[in-house]
Amino acid sequence: MTLSDLPAVNAALNTLSAIFLSLGYRNIRRKKIAAHRACMLTAFGLSTLFLISYVVYHYHVGSKPFAGQGWIRPVYFTILTTHVFLAATILPLALITLYRAGREQFDRHRRIARWTLPIWLYVSVTGVVIYLMLYQF
Repeated sequence: MTLSDLPAVNAALNTLSAIFLSLGYRNIRRKKIAAHRACMLTAFGLSTLFLISYVVYHYHVGSKPFAGQGWIRPVYFTILTTHVFLAATILPLALITLYRAGREQFDRHRRIARWTLPIWLYVSVTGVVIYLMLYQF
């Protein structure tokens, strides 16, 4: 594996994270607590691997400019702006959410998880969209 492979790896990690977040949500709705916990911890682990890979890639390579022109350009930058802003908020939100679950503060866990889950899903999915727009179009 080379540095040039990392954007695709990052997109795969984001995709898997979104899948496990969705499965975790489904499991908690079905009252499958152990499966929910496993899915959410897996999503967190995948997101952690993503963050490490992302930092390594951008440390060595820098950023890639968006080459698209026309109507797609403002669409890309709108997605990127919201993604970056929400990505900065998801780490502390996820840590607090996991901490409260680990301390069995389930009422407090549920209150913050209602915000954490949709933001985390949005960040994971838009991360894949940004990858596709940068590297596949």
